[in-house]
Amino acid sequence: MPLPHPVHAPQSAASGDLGALPEWDLTDLYPSMDAPEVAQDLQESLERAKTFEASYKGRLAEMVQDNVPALVTSIRAYEDLEDLMGRLISFAGLVYAGNTIDPSAQKFYGDVQEQITTASSHLLFFTLELNTVDDAIVEAALEDGQLAHYRPWIEDLRKGKPYQLEDRVEQLFHEKSVTGSNAWNRLFDETMASLTFEVDGEKLAIEPTLNLLVDPSADNRGKAFAALNETFSENLRTFALITNTLAKDKEISDRWRNFKDIADSRHLANRVERDVVDALVAAVRDAYPRLSHRYYRLKANWLGVEQLNCWDRNAPLPDADTRVISWDEARQTVLSAYDAFSPEMSEIAGRFFDKGWIDAPARSGKAPGAFAHPTVPSAHPYVLVNYQGKIRDVMTLAHELGHGVHQVLAGHNGTLMAPTPLTLAETASVFGEMLTFKSLLAKADNPQTRKIMLASKAEDMINTVVRQIAFYSFERKVHTERRNGELTSDKIGELWMSVQGESLGPAIKLNEGYESFWTYIPHFIHSPFYVYAYAFGDCLVNSLFAVYEDAETGFQEKYFDLLKAGGTKHHSELLTPFGLSASDPDFWKKGLSVIERIIDELEELDGA
Repeated sequence: MPLPHPVHAPQSAASGDLGALPEWDLTDLYPSMDAPEVAQDLQESLERAKTFEASYKGRLAEMVQDNVPALVTSIRAYEDLEDLMGRLISFAGLVYAGNTIDPSAQKFYGDVQEQITTASSHLLFFTLELNTVDDAIVEAALEDGQLAHYRPWIEDLRKGKPYQLEDRVEQLFHEKSVTGSNAWNRLFDETMASLTFEVDGEKLAIEPTLNLLVDPSADNRGKAFAALNETFSENLRTFALITNTLAKDKEISDRWRNFKDIADSRHLANRVERDVVDALVAAVRDAYPRLSHRYYRLKANWLGVEQLNCWDRNAPLPDADTRVISWDEARQTVLSAYDAFSPEMSEIAGRFFDKGWIDAPARSGKAPGAFAHPTVPSAHPYVLVNYQGKIRDVMTLAHELGHGVHQVLAGHNGTLMAPTPLTLAETASVFGEMLTFKSLLAKADNPQTRKIMLASKAEDMINTVVRQIAFYSFERKVHTERRNGELTSDKIGELWMSVQGESLGPAIKLNEGYESFWTYIPHFIHSPFYVYAYAFGDCLVNSLFAVYEDAETGFQEKYFDLLKAGGTKHHSELLTPFGLSASDPDFWKKGLSVIERIIDELEELDGA
């Protein structure tokens, strides 16, 4: 399943003022759940996977050494199968995301997931067997021009060689995932989508309840907080069981694969070195007092209090523009900002609006948050948002369309090499947000408007950098403690409050009830340790944007080359043309200094 955008500050709006909100058209994948093409492709996937296994299993070492053309043919066949199965599971996942509480969508997603797991079990041998071949023999084979096309994919495969298990154990892990981690993921999704939260006698789903946390009324924000805590608390047993089970599941896998650190499997998947991530985390934690602590002191002063209640953390500022922004205005705002940077970028983003690639309304049962799903290169990406008509919804739209543009541009690399590591996958999305913000800021016609816009941007960046690193710290604590036995919900809440207190600082009051708010963050469930990628992307884009603003010519071309590379290059290779290196100890400080300068300007405007 695709992962949602980090949970920032959703916004409320009167839906009738938004205009016509589009729902996506999935027929480019399949006509419907019960379309004969779905059943045909599921059957074809299984049959082709079995034929592939019969044709190539046990032959790869010989092919690498003596028959490279046959090896190239096998990789192409493998890639074609991955595309077909990816199309099926993407369609099922998008249908499910559209209504996670619909029994037919639940069954369809579960059935497709199960059948794809069965088919793909016949392909497991391929990468495992390829990794048993001696490095020198593989390197000699890569002298062949056609095989060299797949060098990035092969090199990435071989990075996982030290953690690879015996074939039958790998197959067992793969097949058991349907009744293991995947089942617990579904339980979380369906439980969260079915929860209701009572505010003033009205039962709301999670999205509109979260939206009330940014309502202009402090009373409404407090009521929403109380409703969220009440329902989360009633379901703590379920969420604690899901968290404990998935943490143990990961520990078993890490132990069998001999990963040394609890986050090393994520670093491997992200193609980023542990010391680079450690440097990012250390830099952000060191900057907490200069970033979040300082900003929230300012905000408390603006709102006339000594301490902000935790439900006021994302409250709109006095005199903030709380008008409803129609869908058409949001579209124009984002596309015009993209166009000022690159007409091609705007044209690609425009396809999402014109061709039915966006699902925008917030409706009951729909997956919360926002995401861009790449599907497969033979099709195109889709974007899901829960549009509520406020400025941060416009920024979320800009973010997800950045992902979409990136996925379109990387698609030419094919199914095996189009996917981008999470750390770099956030580059285009955060860059798209920054383009949109800078475009709107340039139109600010007085100091008060500029102050409110800068404050909103500072909050977004704190949510993306500080909050996500706090989430990462929380996950590390949970997974570390879990190795000593099951964690009670009280213990998990205690760990949550410890990292929240450290990251938010003394100007935020950690009210009773906030200890339950770890329950609704989907990243902890779907993809452990995912969250640092947001901070990585934000700091990276801050540095990239500084290069862009100083560059006379040529930046756009180099930036598009970065996006078009997809998963074919390491972050060090992609950043070199910009004179940047994530391994440089000062790299993260430079990115964080952008946030500091915004807070500096806010302090100056406050004293003006």
